[in-house]
Amino acid sequence: MHTNVENALPVQENINALSYLRKESLDIYNRLHSVEEDIAFVEQVQQAYPDIPILPNLRCGAWYTNTETASDVPVYFKSTDGHFSNWSFNLRRANLHLLPLIIERKGVILVDSTRSGKRIPDALSKTVPIWCAVINRALRLLHPEHVKLNSSADWNCALYTPPGVVSTQEHHQIEKRLDEWAQNLANSSFSLPILPCPLRPMWLTPATSTFPAIDRRQPDAASFLPVICVSASKQIEKGVERRSGGFAYVQGSGDDHELWGMGLTPATFWMNRSELLAANRAELQGLVSQLVAADPSSSPLNKRISLPSSVEKVGGRLLLGTLGDVPEGRSDDGLDDIAYLLLTPSIEDAPLSAPQKSYVPTIAGKKGQAHFLQVILPAAMVFIRRNLAAGKRVCVACESGKDLSVGVVLAALQLFFADTGSIITPTPSATISESNVKADKKSLRIRLEWIIASRPEANPSRTTLKRVNEFLLSFPGSRMMPSEP
Repeated sequence: MHTNVENALPVQENINALSYLRKESLDIYNRLHSVEEDIAFVEQVQQAYPDIPILPNLRCGAWYTNTETASDVPVYFKSTDGHFSNWSFNLRRANLHLLPLIIERKGVILVDSTRSGKRIPDALSKTVPIWCAVINRALRLLHPEHVKLNSSADWNCALYTPPGVVSTQEHHQIEKRLDEWAQNLANSSFSLPILPCPLRPMWLTPATSTFPAIDRRQPDAASFLPVICVSASKQIEKGVERRSGGFAYVQGSGDDHELWGMGLTPATFWMNRSELLAANRAELQGLVSQLVAADPSSSPLNKRISLPSSVEKVGGRLLLGTLGDVPEGRSDDGLDDIAYLLLTPSIEDAPLSAPQKSYVPTIAGKKGQAHFLQVILPAAMVFIRRNLAAGKRVCVACESGKDLSVGVVLAALQLFFADTGSIITPTPSATISESNVKADKKSLRIRLEWIIASRPEANPSRTTLKRVNEFLLSFPGSRMMPSEP
């Protein structure tokens, strides 16, 4: 009997310890002060390379990069594309829009972090190295004469991964896939700018003792364009590490902010950084609640923050963006010839439609999938067809500007535009079955590449893409759209 009690004590102690660590790791005071500690390292990197633009890798990296000094170019290297046995160069996240910036500024700094247990996140240790090697190899396939002409040495297409982070075995396994991915990129509809020399990743962490010198002279093929991968957080063995400043340091604090941030976003943090860090532990939660409540970006119909993105392949006849990108009245930006299709997250957000604007409520969850297929896509095609026939451009906006609006524009590109990007003149009474549209997976992939090339942040979910495929390839609605009212 005594033995059972004695055995139970260590188990209960472990449970209590894990509960304590979890509570400490999710404490917003600990998180924000841990982020601030990591920001100091990122700023050291930026001071060491002042001429190289710094970009946060979405979403975690945005906590560590000052919005006033970081580039606003979106970048998303996903960790899952670097997970063991799941390595990929994903054409849906090609990040090719970074190349002109890298050429112009002779390099780029990417900032991210990872939770305890790793020194460098997979996004930086594997996804970015894959990206560099694949682009270098694709350029060799597409422009062999340029590579040969500009190479005083061999065009370096080697895979570089951080020693001690990626094993030799894993490195070799990734290497075997690079030519296949490079061929896929070369065969895609994406346009690759010619690089003066190959890309090469480098890695910096708080454990780095000396920042390497980078030759900023005119690059040639014997040198390289640096892609500096900054892992912002210090690696710690346990979940948290006490600091003399009265907080527990949490590695990778910017990660999963939905679990600890109380609605706080990186943008709101940077706007109120000093005030948040000056608040004591008892005051902080109340202050965060006030700031979140006052943040206009918390509403899907927030103030206008940018212009919609034009799909360049079709001459800007279709655009997409967030609900906040849509002007409330007449525009001074030359956008008055645009008809707007607004996918709103609730009925309350959907005022009465007007000839220039049509509001379509969306539904969350599984019911929303059927609603998108059976209601939104057919109605959207009618609206888009009518306005294209009237000579207008059409902008589709949703809450994120990355998912549902992308699905709608993808379907419209397939139905109303040829493979060359020229418009298939729609008539108001035509049905899809009468338009002689031949949709297949290849044509949809090409049109999705058109969208991503013009709006890099576009990131439609698999569910949205499946519904678009179903609508165009098999759903009865793909053969007959509703007629005009």
